[in-house]
Amino acid sequence: MRRDVTQRRDEIIALLSESETLSAADLSSELSVSVQTIRADLRDLDEAGLVQRRNGNAWLRQQSENIGYLPRAGIARQEKQRISLAVKSLIPNGARVALGTGTTVETCARFLASHKDLFVASNSIHAVCALQHAPGVAVELAGGTVRMRDLDMIGAPALEFFANYRVDYAVFSCGGLSEGGRLMDYNADEITARKAIAGCSKRSILVVDSTKCGLELAFQMGHVWDVDIIVTGARFSTSVLENCGQQGCQVIQV
Repeated sequence: MRRDVTQRRDEIIALLSESETLSAADLSSELSVSVQTIRADLRDLDEAGLVQRRNGNAWLRQQSENIGYLPRAGIARQEKQRISLAVKSLIPNGARVALGTGTTVETCARFLASHKDLFVASNSIHAVCALQHAPGVAVELAGGTVRMRDLDMIGAPALEFFANYRVDYAVFSCGGLSEGGRLMDYNADEITARKAIAGCSKRSILVVDSTKCGLELAFQMGHVWDVDIIVTGARFSTSVLENCGQQGCQVIQV
């Protein structure tokens, strides 16, 4: 039963990410459940800081700072699992891997925990904990001040940390993607960390769920086609896909 609720709320977030605003009646019709059920979902999503409601309409909450870690973990859960399964197939046993921050990367780490003899460098405590029981794993964790909300280290400490390594694969995410394919984030420290992790790898893998598409944030750095591989449930525009193809960026849509 709880799985059905979680899946439906993932679908609500996905629908709201595609439209500026939708009414409870619109969502009821789209998802084939009662208006009362949708209203209860929207109330809980509002309390979690994911949506805003007014006069019977709902829209995604736009913030200068990302929402808390646990509410984010519940968004697009199944899509994140599909993304993680694809990443698992890209990375072999014994690989050297850098893992960034965020709930999608943490899910990737959980899927990678079945791999043997990985070397992992990460600035995310969540990712490290997900790998606790991986056979033969060796882990290096970034130092510096911990961002307690997300249990990670970003900014200058991450830049210095990842500069010490040369890995086979880097797996990381971003706060949002503009419709034109720009990589967006909530603050400069997030961008610094992403730049550092991408720079220490032979192959960079961007993992991003579809709710981040069209999310215009205050800070930007580069485009999606600057990475080697994108794994996503989103459907990009023709122009973004063409740019990816021209720049040799592989798009894996799950």
